[in-house]
Amino acid sequence: MDGPPANDFCSVCHSNFKFPCQANCSHWFCGDCIMLVWHHGSALQPCKCPLCRRQITLLVPGEASLSQRHDPEVAEILGKVQTYNRLFGGHANGLFQRMQDLPFLLRRLLRELMDPQRSLPLVIRARVYIAMLLSVVYVVSPIDIIPEGILGIVGLLDDLLIVLICFLHVAAIYRSILHFRHGGS
Repeated sequence: MDGPPANDFCSVCHSNFKFPCQANCSHWFCGDCIMLVWHHGSALQPCKCPLCRRQITLLVPGEASLSQRHDPEVAEILGKVQTYNRLFGGHANGLFQRMQDLPFLLRRLLRELMDPQRSLPLVIRARVYIAMLLSVVYVVSPIDIIPEGILGIVGLLDDLLIVLICFLHVAAIYRSILHFRHGGS
């Protein structure tokens, strides 16, 4: 989605979205509202989502917000979002946070790969495709770190681990792109 769902509203102000931003937990908020939540808590650490209480480590402005960036009010809010992303969006805090962000990042990446209007740089596309191809080759190849023939179902663990590492790598690449686009330096 490039914007919040229809007939939805900001869970902070309980009104229609004004300059919507999507958090890495997939919830949408008004840009100004989520910045108020952050400033109300500690400005030295990322805020928690008011709905699911997950740490917000990346805010992605909706297309509607980006299309109005020349409006001074929108530019101010986008500046605050960029500051937030510069402070907290460059990395996920630990493996657990990365695992939680995985569905959000992979969904956005898939949408972006399928959309002919948006294009990722060729180098990024190549890294994504190579990581996915290498993990598929490993999973289908008869050579395994833990062979299925000897250990049965336990032997699938290394295949699952390789696929998980691939997805985490692809998500990290895409997170860095989003961070660069929406607040990176």
